[in-house]
Amino acid sequence: MKALYPGSFDPITYGHLDILERAANLFDEVVITVAVNTRKESVFTAEERVQIIQDAIKDKAWGNKVKVDSFTGLLVEHAKKSNVQTLIRGVRQLSDFEYEFRMALMNRRLAPDIDTVFLMPREELTFVSATLVREVAYWGGDLSQFVPPHVETLIKEKFKK
Repeated sequence: MKALYPGSFDPITYGHLDILERAANLFDEVVITVAVNTRKESVFTAEERVQIIQDAIKDKAWGNKVKVDSFTGLLVEHAKKSNVQTLIRGVRQLSDFEYEFRMALMNRRLAPDIDTVFLMPREELTFVSATLVREVAYWGGDLSQFVPPHVETLIKEKFKK
């Protein structure tokens, strides 16, 4: 069975990677897909985010079960084109669940044959978000406990400019 794990991943964090590993242990194949929102300014381009994710998973034991791509538009349409019936969504706290629950219901309305599975990261990663990582990076803080080393280097380079 194949699953789709969508998100902006701007940047990918240890929390995202934890969810991805859990999904890879549950499914035969996981497509982690970078959502491109043209109405939102990102630190990294879609192409950069795809490459950053590929670099983050290349040495993982489960990395061979993961493909990386990107999309624009409706998630359920991308899922249909990718021949996927299961969406993976990470939830860290109650506010995430409320938002993700509404999205899952909308996706179900748009595509009744596509299900959403919610996964939680390890407890120590529940507060980590890409938004907070960007904020810490902007102010020059230590990101080593939140993102892989190559991500820390790349995001700090972005904020030097």
